[in-house]
Amino acid sequence: MTELPHIESLRGGTTAAIAAADLDLKTALAQETARRWFARTLSMRSPRDPALPARPGRPERPELIPPRHMEKRSLHTLKGRIALLHALAHIELNAVDLALDIVARFTTERVPHSFFDGWMQVAFEEAKHFRLIRDRLRELGADYGDLPAHDGLWQAAHDTRNDLTARLAVVPLILEARGLDVTPTLQAKMRETGDDASADILDVIYNDEKGHVAVGAKWFRFLCARERKDPSATFRELVRANFRGPLKPPFNDVARAEAGLTPSFYRSLVSVSQS
Repeated sequence: MTELPHIESLRGGTTAAIAAADLDLKTALAQETARRWFARTLSMRSPRDPALPARPGRPERPELIPPRHMEKRSLHTLKGRIALLHALAHIELNAVDLALDIVARFTTERVPHSFFDGWMQVAFEEAKHFRLIRDRLRELGADYGDLPAHDGLWQAAHDTRNDLTARLAVVPLILEARGLDVTPTLQAKMRETGDDASADILDVIYNDEKGHVAVGAKWFRFLCARERKDPSATFRELVRANFRGPLKPPFNDVARAEAGLTPSFYRSLVSVSQS
């Protein structure tokens, strides 16, 4: 069992988790900070809170490379399934830090405590997802760090570090929503290969991610309403200003709508972002 350092406040616990390079410690800190926050035994901030790191703590491996250099493999081979699970583990690890960062960075923001409840639930579940996938990799004779991973995910956090509304637009409403689009197909392919254990993990992740997008949509709409701004138009403006990649169809419109992300948000961005 990983021994945890003293957690003095919500901001202190989340910052320590972001900074941790030991991934067992990172996920344990994320989940324990969430538990204590939900139990209302933590203050929001403390004068002794450490400064937020510029980048999250990471082990020496995996090697980080540009996304275009990532090798594509067939899921019909064991190597291909390991490569997919490794890529998903990397995404979930970044999702842990992104959820923690939205809490640690914005504890001075004028939002209700329930904002932090939502994001600590997301952080707790992203830590669970990372562990589930890592355990599955180990069952298949591999581990996180064995393959290269791409280094584009943290860029979204850096680009939106000074603007909570932009952070919500880019991280849950683009990056997390993308998971709703692609996961059902990956699940089906895993089941086709007979890898039901991996498909079952994707099922857990998919159902949780709907809730994560819903948390993002709820608070994005809250901030827009407070500023008397139209959410769909504001989303499009912020995406054009802060997101570097294209928005790629097909979209899982049903799952997105269940999470509060209707087509008026993203449909008109497809042709713009492909230019």
